[in-house]
Amino acid sequence: MKIAIASDLSGYPLKKAIVDHLVGKGVEVLDFGIPNADEPQPYFIQAPKVARAIRSGEAEKGILVCGTGQGMAIVANKFKGIYACVVNDIFSGERAKIINDANVITLGGWVTAPFLGCEIVDAWLAMSFTQKMEFKKEFLTNALNKVKEIEAENFR
Repeated sequence: MKIAIASDLSGYPLKKAIVDHLVGKGVEVLDFGIPNADEPQPYFIQAPKVARAIRSGEAEKGILVCGTGQGMAIVANKFKGIYACVVNDIFSGERAKIINDANVITLGGWVTAPFLGCEIVDAWLAMSFTQKMEFKKEFLTNALNKVKEIEAENFR
C-alpha cells in the first residue's frame, strides 16, 4: 500500500510524526511536504497534491494535516472520487473507513497530539468498509452508492 501525505505549516509536526511512524512500520509513503517549517505552503496548495495522487493511482490512500483538518477536508472533497473525513480520535478514524469508505483522512495539528495521530492512522488503516458493522452492510453499501450518485451528478 502506498499512502500520500501532505501538510501545511500548522500540520507539519504531526505530519512528520505520522510519516516517521508509517515508514517505521514499512509502509510506503509519498510525502508531498511541506519538507520543513521554513518552506510553508497553504492547505489549498497541499491538499490537491494528495487528491491527485489518489486519482491517478499513484497512491491508494491519503492523509492531510492542517491546523484543524477542516480546510484540508474541504479542498480534498472537491476532487471526484476523494472521500475525506476529519478525524480527531480513534473511533472517528475507524468509522471514516467503516461507514464512509474514506480514502483520505484529515487531522488537525493544533488539536491532535502526535502519538494520538499515529494511533488514529493505524486504526483507520486497519479497518475495511462495513467491518464491525456487518449487520448494516446493506444499508452502508446503499448509502455509499447514493453518495456516488450525488457525486456523479455534481462532478461533470
